[in-house]
Amino acid sequence: MAIQLPDWVTLTSLVVLALSMLLALIGLFRGPSLPDRIVALDLIASLSIGFTIVFAVSTGNSRYLDIAAIVALVIFIGTVAYASYLKKKYYD
Repeated sequence: MAIQLPDWVTLTSLVVLALSMLLALIGLFRGPSLPDRIVALDLIASLSIGFTIVFAVSTGNSRYLDIAAIVALVIFIGTVAYASYLKKKYYD
């Protein structure tokens, strides 16, 4: 039994996510340093996961949640790898 959300909830969620992504894109282009830009890129990837989850809930298709989980793991691994690179670069 799937719970159907009202259309205004889905639309409001997508608008908020889109505005957040626009602000993150501005931060990506205007970031003063490379770590700031990487954080903005990580935020954009997380917001795209949010889009996927809202779409999965609105359609009632749980396969999209699996995709969101895989993308979240890849984003996490990328962030850890970049943090390790910065740490090595800073201490060497």
